[in-house]
Amino acid sequence: MEEQNLNKLEQHRQEKLAKIRQLGIDPYGQRFDNVESSQSIVSRYVEGEKATTAGRIVLLRDIGKLIFITLRDSKGTIQVGLSKNLIGDQWELIKLLEHGDIIGVSGQLGKTKTGEITIWVEAVTILSKSVLQPPEKFHGLSDVDLRYRQRYVDLWANPEVMQRFKTRSDIVASIRSFLRERDFCEVETPMMQAIAGGAAAKPFITHHNALDMDLYLRIAPELYLKRLLVGGMEKVFEINRNFRNEGLSPRHNPEFTMMEIYQAYADYKTMMDLAEEIVCTLIEKHCPSNVLQFGDMQVDYSRPWKRAKYADLLKQYAGCDINDLAAVREKARQLNIKEAGMDDAIVINDVFEETVECNLVNPTFVYDYPAAICVLTKRNKENPDYAERFELYMAKMELANAYTELNDPQVQYDNFKHQLKGQKESEAVMDDDFITALKYGMPPAGGLGIGIDRLIMLLTGATSIRDVVLFPLLKSAAK
Repeated sequence: MEEQNLNKLEQHRQEKLAKIRQLGIDPYGQRFDNVESSQSIVSRYVEGEKATTAGRIVLLRDIGKLIFITLRDSKGTIQVGLSKNLIGDQWELIKLLEHGDIIGVSGQLGKTKTGEITIWVEAVTILSKSVLQPPEKFHGLSDVDLRYRQRYVDLWANPEVMQRFKTRSDIVASIRSFLRERDFCEVETPMMQAIAGGAAAKPFITHHNALDMDLYLRIAPELYLKRLLVGGMEKVFEINRNFRNEGLSPRHNPEFTMMEIYQAYADYKTMMDLAEEIVCTLIEKHCPSNVLQFGDMQVDYSRPWKRAKYADLLKQYAGCDINDLAAVREKARQLNIKEAGMDDAIVINDVFEETVECNLVNPTFVYDYPAAICVLTKRNKENPDYAERFELYMAKMELANAYTELNDPQVQYDNFKHQLKGQKESEAVMDDDFITALKYGMPPAGGLGIGIDRLIMLLTGATSIRDVVLFPLLKSAAK
C-alpha cells in the first residue's frame, strides 16, 4: 500500500512536470545569475532593498492568493512570499511548485507581521523540478541507512549534516594552513602500488591491463614519503585516501582519509609535540571549548596531554608485567584470546588492546611499544626491546600513530625478512627499492599518521565514521 501511495505521489509530480512544459517553460532551467546566499541577504537586510537568491523548497504554505515558501541553500534558509497580485502572469507556474523543487527568485526585502525577513517575490524561475517525494515536510530524512545511501537528500534535508561536512572541510583547510606555515610541503604519492607496504593490513587488488600486472590500492603512503626524505624534502605531508580490505564498524571504513607527516632530524617526541599542537589549534579554532562531548564521554583536551609508557599501562590495567610472559598469556586466556601458537609480542598487544584502550578517554600518548611489532621503527637506545613509537588515544580509540623512523638499511632489511616469514609466497614480496633508497641515506626523522575521519568524529561529536564520510561503503540494499 505504501509503495502504491509513493507511486501515486510520483505520478502526481510527473503530471505537474508535464503542465510546466505545456506552459512553454523548461522545468530544468538554465544559468541563473547574481545568486546571493540566504545568510548574506539576512545579514545585510534593509527594507525595500532588492535581493536575488536560489535554493530548494523545504516548506510551502499555500493560503490562496498568498504562498509562503522556505528556501534552503548551502548557507541556511530564507522565507519568500508570493502574492498573486504581485506575480501576475507567473501565478499559474507558482501553483505547480512543490516541496523539493529548486527555484530562483528576485524581489524586495521586507518583514512579515511576525517580523520574519522575507523576499517579496517579483519574478520566479524554476531551475529543477523534483519528481520524487522528498522527506516528510520540514523535519528531515530520519532513516539512518537511507541517509547514508542518499546523502544527496540527507545534506539538504538535515541542516546539521550539511554543517558537519562544511566543518570537516574547514578543519582540513586549517590543518593544511597550519603545516604550510611551518614549512611543510604537501605532496601526492601513488594510490596504486606494485607492493602493498607501509602497514600490516589486507589490501585491495586490481589489475593494470596494458602492463598486465596486479597492483594494490595503497594501505599506507609511508614508504613513498620516506623516499622523499632521501631525496632531500625535509618536511612533507600528505592528506589522502588509504584502502584496507577489512571489516566495517562505527570506527572503520575500508576507504578512509589519512594524514601522514615526516620531518627530517626529528623523532617521536617531536611528533608528540606536533600532534598535540595540531589538535589543540583545531579545537581552539573550530570547537566551543576544550571539553567536548563524544557519545557518553566528556573528553578534556586541555594541555598538557598525558604521556604514559606502554608497559606501565599494561601493568596498571591488565595487572601483569610485560616481561612475565606466563602471566600475560594467562590474562589472554581469561580474555578468551586464542594465544596458543601466537608470537609473544602479538599476545601482549592483544591483551593491551583488550584491557588498556577502553580506559583512555582524555588524550593520552602511549609510547615505547614492544620492538617486535614495530617493523619500521628505531629501537630505544637504552632498551632495544622497545621501539620509539607512540599511539595517541582519546575517547577510547586510536587517533594517531608515530615513530622515530628506522633509517638503517640493514636493520630494515632484516625486519622485512622476519615480517615476511610464514606469508604466502605470492604475498611475501620485499620492497627492494625502498631498501635501495635507505642505502643512499635517509636522515634521522620522525613520522606521524593521523586518521582524519576519526579526528572529525571527535571534533564534531559524531560517534560513527559514516557520519563524517560523505559516501560510506554500505552493504547492498535489500531489494
